Amino acid sequence: MAAKSLVIVESPAKAKTINKILGTKFVVKACMGHVRDLPQKKFGIDVEHDFEPEYRVIPTRKETVAELKSQTKKSAAVYLAPDPDREGEAIAWHLLQALKIPEEKAFRVVFNEITPKAVLDAFKSPGKISMERVNAQQARRVLDRIVGYKLSPLLWKKVARGLSAGRVQSVAAKLVVDREREILAFKADEYWTIQARLSGAEPKARFLADLRKFDGKEPTLSNAAASQAVLDALRGVPYVVKEVAKKEKKDEPSSPFTTSLLQQQASVRLHFATKRAMRIAQQLYEGVELGAEGSVGLITYMRTDSVRISDDAMAECRAFIPAHFGPDYLNPTPRTFKSRKGAQEAHESIRPTSVARVPEQIQQYLTEEQFRLYRLIWRRFVATQMTPARYLVSEAMIEAGRALFLARGRELLFNGHTIVSGHTLKKDEQILPTLTAGQPLTFHELLPTQHFTQPPPRFTEASLVKALEKFGIGRPSTYAPIISTIQERGYVRQEERRLYATDLGMIVTDKLVISFADIMNTEFTSQLEEKLDLIEEAKSPWVDVLREFYVVFMKDLDRAVVEMDSEKGQADESAPPCEKCGKPMLKRWNKRGAFLGCSGYPDCKSTRSMTPPQVTDQTCEKCNKPFVIKFGRNGRFMACSGYPECKNTRSVFAPKGEKGPIITIDEKCDKCGAPLVIRSGRRGKFLACSAYPNCKNTKPLPKVPKTPESLTGEGEAGVTARPSGEAAAVGVAVSVPDAAGGVTAGAGAVAVAGAPSPASTTVSVPPAAPIPDDLEEIPDEPEVETEEPS
Repeated sequence: MAAKSLVIVESPAKAKTINKILGTKFVVKACMGHVRDLPQKKFGIDVEHDFEPEYRVIPTRKETVAELKSQTKKSAAVYLAPDPDREGEAIAWHLLQALKIPEEKAFRVVFNEITPKAVLDAFKSPGKISMERVNAQQARRVLDRIVGYKLSPLLWKKVARGLSAGRVQSVAAKLVVDREREILAFKADEYWTIQARLSGAEPKARFLADLRKFDGKEPTLSNAAASQAVLDALRGVPYVVKEVAKKEKKDEPSSPFTTSLLQQQASVRLHFATKRAMRIAQQLYEGVELGAEGSVGLITYMRTDSVRISDDAMAECRAFIPAHFGPDYLNPTPRTFKSRKGAQEAHESIRPTSVARVPEQIQQYLTEEQFRLYRLIWRRFVATQMTPARYLVSEAMIEAGRALFLARGRELLFNGHTIVSGHTLKKDEQILPTLTAGQPLTFHELLPTQHFTQPPPRFTEASLVKALEKFGIGRPSTYAPIISTIQERGYVRQEERRLYATDLGMIVTDKLVISFADIMNTEFTSQLEEKLDLIEEAKSPWVDVLREFYVVFMKDLDRAVVEMDSEKGQADESAPPCEKCGKPMLKRWNKRGAFLGCSGYPDCKSTRSMTPPQVTDQTCEKCNKPFVIKFGRNGRFMACSGYPECKNTRSVFAPKGEKGPIITIDEKCDKCGAPLVIRSGRRGKFLACSAYPNCKNTKPLPKVPKTPESLTGEGEAGVTARPSGEAAAVGVAVSVPDAAGGVTAGAGAVAVAGAPSPASTTVSVPPAAPIPDDLEEIPDEPEVETEEPS
C-alpha cells in the first residue's frame, strides 16, 4: 500500500476540517502553533554574528515534535499548511527545521478559506517556503526580543520588578496616556442652544427647529443671561417658513471587513473585546460542526488588510440577493472596493465562505458568540452587493422676528442594503411634515439647553484600533494582543468599555519618552513596520534593518541606565511607620499601582495600601468584622478587615452569610471523582472540582445546544414580502404568524414609500438592528509579541 502524505496545520479544529476534505490518502496533524522559539532564560541573539537567533524546541511541544517526526519518516510527502501570512510561513519553516524534513519532500500549501475548492486547488499546485516572509517574521521577533530583554530590566531597576516594555505596546500605551493628559488638562466652557417646538397644518405633527442666526449673525450664547435675552426677544413673534429645500441622498454600503474593521465593529456593536473577537473568528475560520455536514470553515482567513472579493464569492453573492430579497435589491453592477495603501492584495476580505449558509439557518450549531460574530460578517458582506438606501432630506429655514431657525429631517424612500446592514440613525433625526415657503407655523414652546464643551473622548478598544491603524503602529493582526497586553501589564485599565491610563502607565511612559524618544515615536514605529514589509518584498536585507535599529536603541539604553530617575523607595512622610518593625514606609510600585513597603525590606516584608480599602455592608461570620474589597490575581474579592488575625475571604458575588454561591452539577471530576461545581474567574464561569485545593482540576462550561424553541422571539426586526404595489415594511418588532398562517410585520413598522416587493414569499433573513450614530468606521499576520524576559 502506498505511503500516505502528511499534512501539518496549527490546530486540531483546522486539522479535522481539512482531513474531511482531503480524505484517506492524507494524514492531517496539528502542531499546536509554533514548535520553536528563542530560549526563555537567555537573550538568545548573537548580535556579533548578524543577529543570529538561537532557536529551541518549545518545552511544551517536545512530544508533538517527536510524534510529527515519526510520522514524517513514513510519509511520502509533507505538506506544511499553516495560515497564509508571515507567522504561518515562519511556523512552516520552523517545522521544516525541527522535523529535519528533506527539502525535496516538503511542500508549502496556502489557502484563504477552508473549503473543498480552496483546499484542493492549493494541493494541486503546492509551492515552497518563502524565506522573505520568514525573514520578515524573524526580524520582528528579534526586534521585540532586543527591546523586551534589554529594556525591561531597566524598568525593574528604576521603577519596579516585574514590569516590562515592548516595541509596539509601549507606543500604544503612550497613545492612551497622551489622551488621559488631554482630558485632565481640559477646561470646560459653558454654552447654550435654543430650539423651538413648532407644528404646521397638523397640530399633532410637531417638530424641532434649531436657532441658527440672531440679528443676522450666529448667536453667541455663553451663559444663561445671554440665552434669556434671546428668549425675551422671541416672545410673541410669528414663525413663518422662509424656504424649503429637498434633495435625495444615497447611502452606499460599507466595504467588507478587514481585520481592523472587524475588531472595531465587534467592539461597538457586539461589545466584544478585540482579543475575544479574534478568538471567535479563528473558530469560524478553522471549522464548526454543522450536524450531518460535519466540520465546516464558515469564514475566510480573518487576518487581512485587503477588501478584495474573489470572483466566485462575488458571483455567489449576486445570485443570492435577487433570490432572497428581490431584483430591486441587487446593485446593477458588481461593487468593488479599494484597499488602503500597502494592503496585501493577494489576501481577501473577511467574508462567509458561502452566503448560502444564512446565519439564522445554522444558529443551532453555533455558540451564541459565534452566531453573533458570523451574522455580523455575513450581513456586512451581503450588503456590499446591494443597492444603496435612498433618503429624502428636507431642510426648512424659518423666520421668527430677529431670529432664523433651521429644521432638518429625512424620509426613507428605499431601504436597499440597510435591510441587512441596518440604518445609521442620527440622534436628532426626525420626520418633517410637508412645509411650503411662506407657510405660517404654530409655536408651542422654546427649549433653552445648557451645555459644556467636552474633552476628547477616552479611547475604547475600537477607537484605539482605529488610532493604531492610522499611525501605522503594528499590523491589524497584532492589535488584539497589543491592547490586551497593555491592560495585563497594568499600564491601562478598562471601565465601562473606556480605556484609562493608570498612574503606573503614566510613570513608565514618561520615563520611556524621555530616554527613548525614537522608539516611543509613532512615526519611527510606523517606518519600522514599513521596513519589515520591505524585507518580505525582498527589497531590504533583514540583518540591515536590525543593525540600524540596534545602533540607535543601544545608544539610548546606555544613556538611560545613567540618566533615568528612579521611582523606587521614595519616602512618604505622611505615612505612619511600619506596624511590624517601626521603620519608615517607602512608596513603591507594582503592576497594580503604588503601595507602601517597609524600608527594612527584605528583612521586613510588610506592605500597606496607599488608599483605604472599600468597606462593604457584609460582616465576617468568623469574627464579625466587616468585609472589605481587595484585589488579587483573579480580580476583586472580599476579605475580612481583621486580617492577618482572620484570613476569611468571600466571593464578591456571594450573598450575605454564604461562601458561594456554589452550584453543583451532575458531573464528576475525571481525576478524583468528586462532584464538579460552577465557579467564577476573571474570564467568566467555569467548572472546578469541589475537592479543591486537594484537586485543582478545571474545565470549561459545556456548550449548550440550541433548540428551535430557543431561536425565536429575540426581538429583532422582521421583514415581510407583500404583493406588488404595496409598501415593503421594515419593523423593530418580531414578525409573527397571523391567523391565516401568513407573516405580518409587528408593531413599529415604518412604510417605505414606493419600495417594490422583494419576493413572493417571506424573506428568511431578518434585517439588522439600527446602528447608533457614534459608530466610527475607516475604509496579517498573527504576531503575538513575546517581549518580557523570564
